[in-house]
Formats: sequence, C-alpha cells, structure tokens
Amino acid sequence: MGNTSPLRKDRSEQDEPVNIGDRAIDNVKFIREMMERSASFTAVPGYGGILMGVTAVVAAYIANTQVYLRDSLVTWLIEAFLAFAIGLLAMWQKSKIAGQSLFSTPARKFAFGFIPPLVVGIVIVLGLWRNEYYYVMAPVCMLCYGAAVACGGAFSARPVPVMGWVFIVLGAVAFVLPTNYGNLMMGASFGLLHIVFGAIIARRYGG
Repeated sequence: MGNTSPLRKDRSEQDEPVNIGDRAIDNVKFIREMMERSASFTAVPGYGGILMGVTAVVAAYIANTQVYLRDSLVTWLIEAFLAFAIGLLAMWQKSKIAGQSLFSTPARKFAFGFIPPLVVGIVIVLGLWRNEYYYVMAPVCMLCYGAAVACGGAFSARPVPVMGWVFIVLGAVAFVLPTNYGNLMMGASFGLLHIVFGAIIARRYGG
C-alpha cells in the first residue's frame, strides 16, 4: 500500500493542466526571437556617412597636393582611422536613439558579413605597402571595402549593399585608369558615395 501513493502523486502531477499564462509567455518569447532574427540592421549611420564622405573629400585634396606618394598614403591612413571613429560613434548614437542594440542578432549578422572582407583588405594593403606596390592600393581599398559593405549590407537597409556594389564597380574602373587617378577615385568613392548614400539613408531610415 505504501508504494501506491507516489504513483498516484505522479499521475496527478502529469494530469495537471498547463498554465496558459506560461505558454503565452513562451510563445511571445519565441515570436520576439523570430522577429529579431528576421529584422534588418538599420542603425547604419546616414549623417555619419555624410561626415565620413566630407573628410574623405578633404583627404583626397590633401593627398593630391603631396609631392611624395608615401605622404599621400599617410594622409589616407589618417583618414581611415578618422572615418572608422566617426562611423562607429555615429552607429552607436543612432542605435541608442532607435533602441536597437549593437549586439542584437541583426547587428551580429551585419558584423559577421562586414568584418571578414575588411580584414582581408587590410592585410592585402599592408602587404602591398611592405612590397612598395603603392599604385594598386587605391583600387584594392575600394574593392575590399565595397565587398565588406555589400556583404554586411545584405542584413541592413537596401541602399547599403547597393553602395557596396558601386564601390566595387569604381574599384574595377580604378584598375583600368592611369595610376595618377588614384586620389581622384578614392575621393569619388569614399567621399562622394558616402555623401550621396548617407543622405539617402538619413532621409529614409531616420538619420
């Protein structure tokens, strides 16, 4: 007789109805996770992109006035660090205003698509610098950055991957043009393209 009570207790626990409130909470969590996974990363900065473009145009002008090519490359190196800082700060500010975390699933997808081509570009440019292949660095920068923007932009607003592909086209054109067009093409891509697409993003996607 002592062995039958636990069996009855287990059966009674199994027959208890599921709490509707708990099930509703689980469903809400599931729906929220699915929406987060399917959402796009819209914290790409528009006004920040415009500012990045303006600094790139200034850098192109300064680099074009340099007598030695190495000084021109140093100008673009400083511009790269400045543009990175502007973009990161503007992205953080926009995500904070929009209430979208930089560690959300769409943000991570954007980063995982953006970072590998960018790292490859940095490694190639450093290798070209070390071996003094200076004249092909501009097209390589444009192509690798365009690939990074196109890959990361697949999880972002529609103008972002379009901008990446335009970078790739301009990078291919830069390979065909004479080498003295390097600063001009860098200013047209990193400068004008960022200004134009930054304005589009700022207008359509809230800054």
